[in-house]
Amino acid sequence: MNSQSKPHILFTREEVEATVKKLAAEIGKDYQGKCPLLIGILKGSFVFMADLIRLLDLPLEVEFITLSSYGKGKESSGKIRVVKGLRAPIKGRDVLVIEDIVDTGLTISFLLDYLRKKKPASLKLCALTDKPSRRQIPVTIDYLGFTVPNKFIVGYGIDWDEKFRYLPDICFVEVED
Repeated sequence: MNSQSKPHILFTREEVEATVKKLAAEIGKDYQGKCPLLIGILKGSFVFMADLIRLLDLPLEVEFITLSSYGKGKESSGKIRVVKGLRAPIKGRDVLVIEDIVDTGLTISFLLDYLRKKKPASLKLCALTDKPSRRQIPVTIDYLGFTVPNKFIVGYGIDWDEKFRYLPDICFVEVED
């Protein structure tokens, strides 16, 4: 990253807040009478997930998984690995995966396949952002916040090499190759 990489706002904190409320309302309606297990993908989803669960008026459990497909650069390596796996059993559970951004689809497809093998009662995906222009593998997103352009997205928990997570807005940075 060079010193010219300044974040530009794509969605303001107010737009993000309104969208998270909308998603929470949809999820709350769909999971009424159930106790879903929400699985956050670290590190990017933690801010979104924290705000989301505070708006859900239903019993739920939280688990985290850490996957890696990025090195220090801006491009996915394409090789996904589980860095920190699940501790809670998911067999027979209603599972909702919480993701910050769906990009190529490689990482989330890997995770959904990994979770399906553990035989949950149901498995759905909630993504804060989607970048369909980069999709390599089709992905069904059950609850979607924003569709974003083919730019490098940061802020609201989403980082670029551990930078910009703290930004309250969803932004993009211009990246030089």
